[in-house]
Amino acid sequence: MSSELEDKKILMVVAQDNFRDEEYFEPRDVLEDAGVSITVASNSTKEAHGALGGKIKPDLSIKDAIMAEFDGLIIAGGGGSREHLWPSKDLQRLVKDAFDQDKIVAAICVSPVVLARAKVLEDRDCTVFKDKECIAEIEKYGGIYKDKDVVVDGNIVTARDPKTAEKFGHAIVDLLAAEE
Repeated sequence: MSSELEDKKILMVVAQDNFRDEEYFEPRDVLEDAGVSITVASNSTKEAHGALGGKIKPDLSIKDAIMAEFDGLIIAGGGGSREHLWPSKDLQRLVKDAFDQDKIVAAICVSPVVLARAKVLEDRDCTVFKDKECIAEIEKYGGIYKDKDVVVDGNIVTARDPKTAEKFGHAIVDLLAAEE
């Protein structure tokens, strides 16, 4: 295990139910392999369940998270994101706090919509799960949709779907390393 980023701390957010397992576990593995410390938040601290059967015990609830304690924020995707994360004002506040503090703000699959609703994608290149509703939400809030696997624009990282989860993790590690 490399310790190049052992002083870095990331807050990963998952939906309470139906998060995409790959979009949580794969980036987490990549980050931990680079020495990054991970804290998990969800709508509550009750066990969260992935679409493919994965289980996570969140460390804290989204409403109790304080962005000043972390170097970045990653939001996993999955069907549960639409129901549990898209409407979350607490999560939008966290995204805005991270953005305003020049921290890494990252989201995969359908979760870049949370970034759009937090108004941090205006005039930014980004990607999102390729469906009409997601793309419309991104564009409604001024995001510039790119049909790519992973898009990095400044401190914002977005990725399209479960197949891009590992690449997404590496893009975040590269950004963290560039800050060193």
